[in-house]
Amino acid sequence: TVAEPGRANAANAAAVIASIDRAVALAIAGRVDGIVTNPIQKLLLYGAGFRHPGHTEYLAELTKSPTPPVMMLATSALRTVPITVHMSLQEALATLTRERIVTTGRIVAKALRHDFGVPRPRLAVAGLNPHAGEGGSLGREEIDIIQPAIADLRQAGIEVSGPHSPDAMFHGHARSTYDAALCMYHDQALIPIKTLDFWRGVNVTLGLPIVRTSPDHGTAFDIAGTGRASQESLAAAIAMAAAIARHRQSSAVPA
Repeated sequence: TVAEPGRANAANAAAVIASIDRAVALAIAGRVDGIVTNPIQKLLLYGAGFRHPGHTEYLAELTKSPTPPVMMLATSALRTVPITVHMSLQEALATLTRERIVTTGRIVAKALRHDFGVPRPRLAVAGLNPHAGEGGSLGREEIDIIQPAIADLRQAGIEVSGPHSPDAMFHGHARSTYDAALCMYHDQALIPIKTLDFWRGVNVTLGLPIVRTSPDHGTAFDIAGTGRASQESLAAAIAMAAAIARHRQSSAVPA
């Protein structure tokens, strides 16, 4: 099928899925050190049998990952991790649990050591509500869910702070006090990343047995073929995948 810039074609869906399958197979076999995926148009892939919310969930299935995949957004200035990802705010509130925060925090701390070379990771945990709930007057999620999760992570030997007021934890001084921020929902994690460095953000999948990164943007059909697209996020994703592969090899510890 001839590709036409800016126009998705369902006839190409099977080839897109096959390319993901092939890349993962090469990584599992050790023939490549990692993979960098480009944005996909999921709606068109559904007709070819794709039944996952996105790349991340599909990669977890292909690799038979023993731990749930975790999405990290990373730039040179900040790393953020959403606890809940591609769901409505209502659904995010319903699925936010102490256990989910703890599981994610453990995976992030391990990845910071073995994927990013941070010897003693420091995690900062965002509150859910304005002013981190303000002692329960603006919501009890911090008291009932987030604070107990933080206590569990500390008990596990992880250096963690919070819950922090979300509107005050992403300025320059605050960012210097932690290595990654755990955020409660999608936009809480992505807005600061894209504000600080929109063009060089990288999506990193933590918890997989293979290295996987991707540009932190979508398919951008509206500018395809116009010469206005930027390669910076893709270049950053390639560089980060190579750096993670080097850290994993030097640590000699499975992800």
